[in-house]
Amino acid sequence: MVHVSGAVATRALLDHLDGLLRPAVIKDYSPNGLQVEGKGEISRIVCAVTATRNVIDAAVARGADALIVHHGYFWKGEDPRITGMKRERLARLLKADINLIGYHLPLDVHPELGNNVQLGLQLGWPVQGWGGEVVGGQGIIGWHVLDTPIDSATLAARVGERLQREPLLVGDLSRPLKKIAWCTGGAQDFLQDAIDLGADTFISGEISERTTHLAREAGVVYVSAGHHATERGGIIALGQHLASTFGLPVEFVDDPNPV
Repeated sequence: MVHVSGAVATRALLDHLDGLLRPAVIKDYSPNGLQVEGKGEISRIVCAVTATRNVIDAAVARGADALIVHHGYFWKGEDPRITGMKRERLARLLKADINLIGYHLPLDVHPELGNNVQLGLQLGWPVQGWGGEVVGGQGIIGWHVLDTPIDSATLAARVGERLQREPLLVGDLSRPLKKIAWCTGGAQDFLQDAIDLGADTFISGEISERTTHLAREAGVVYVSAGHHATERGGIIALGQHLASTFGLPVEFVDDPNPV
């Protein structure tokens, strides 16, 4: 790793991140790694869930040389034209010479820093096993079997307190809950996979109209805990890792999203 006068070469940081998160072995919907090139050396980093305009403005105000996010830009199928919101965001990054670095699925599934692992730790239920679709050599659904079953009200209170967002619960809210499964973000359509794993509860971020029917008719509980809220953990853990590894100031900036 190359350190220069309290800074790290951008290329060295990117090489470290690529080695840690292994984007080359994961098929994704957006480019992972450097998305917008900025300064060649980095002395201050801001991390965030999504590269919103508010987050970019915060990075500029803090004098950051790199903005590292879970949700970056240039998604598969999006309009490639640089207009409107995209133009405003990119103009701010380019003017400030800030590197935008994004890792999507690689940050979801990392076995130590990933969103799925971190959500389990936030809720007090470390991952006991993995299942569902395999991404990067690991199932994308984590699960934990409780020693003592809980009810849906206790579950809702715990999720709301730990994630600082009131969750929406649907399905059979009268049953005892023992095998809890989860996948962060927009993973509501993995509910059947969780049921197939024997889970009576599945937690993700978003919810669709069809999710309610499946949860009710399968007799399980689905918890919509917020896409943003369930995916803070990974980027915070990654930022802490980088601060420890490179000895640089790294700050998490939250731009809350109710979804």
